[in-house]
Amino acid sequence: MGVFVFLPLVLPLTAWPIARLAEQHLHPRTATRLLTGVAALMAACSTLCLGLVMVVGTAQLPGNPLPDGWSDPEVREAVPYDEVVGKAAIPALVVVLVACGRTMWRHGRVRRRAHRALAGLRETEAAVLPDDVPYAYALPGGRRDRVVVTTAMLDCLEPAERRALFAHERAHLTARHHRFLLAAQLAARANPFLRPLRTAVAYTAERWADEDAAQAVGSRRTVARAIGKAALVSRGTPVATLAGLAAAGPVPRRVAALLGPAPTVRNWPSLFTSVGVATWGAAVGAVVSAMSSANSAVTMVLILHAATPL
Repeated sequence: MGVFVFLPLVLPLTAWPIARLAEQHLHPRTATRLLTGVAALMAACSTLCLGLVMVVGTAQLPGNPLPDGWSDPEVREAVPYDEVVGKAAIPALVVVLVACGRTMWRHGRVRRRAHRALAGLRETEAAVLPDDVPYAYALPGGRRDRVVVTTAMLDCLEPAERRALFAHERAHLTARHHRFLLAAQLAARANPFLRPLRTAVAYTAERWADEDAAQAVGSRRTVARAIGKAALVSRGTPVATLAGLAAAGPVPRRVAALLGPAPTVRNWPSLFTSVGVATWGAAVGAVVSAMSSANSAVTMVLILHAATPL
């Protein structure tokens, strides 16, 4: 395997340029899908390679249940600096698994609590809660997807702005934005180098819903006003993997984007632009990461198979 086993751990750095440029130059729908895909692939590859390195370190520990052949010099030679790196990978992988597990558990707990809070209400698309705290968010799952909004939030908005709010939240549910947000969150937990992509996905998902809401109500300015008002009074959403009108992303940038022309739908930017170079760089980094992790996994399986007595 050599140094190739370490490449997926650092290749997420190649995606940093696209994390910022995609927000500015790509259509929000394209940017969200691209950034989430790159983040998920790179996180999976880095976690796999971390696990491969951990096998070498675990096999050296006394009393481990692994075959004795897995601690032979031939196996350790597959990983550079096996003594230090192999043992360091053990707590690192434990931290990754615990962090991802906590994120999943917290996300599920918040959704369950939200659904229980709506248990006494009619099964309608919109659930209006009598609450003095203004907030609104999209709640997927359960018997049906629902838009949750409080009376305090509705009181802050004009009728046209209320339509924009509901259109925004329905866009989150239709496009399943919570899945993109959760995937980006888990990727950032698996590899800290992917945190810029998590931030970018949170922003582009909101921008995606903004544009869909603007098309639904027929006024970009109305959606911009609704976002501005909601952001001034709202406390956001209960967890980062639930999407809401005034949720993640710099609100002034979202408002400014809505006051400008609609973004052009473009699936893949030209190579002869800064965003094109960044996109291709991230794509190449993701491909190299996948190839490195696959090569390392196959090599490790062959080495362990040869070192294991039949």
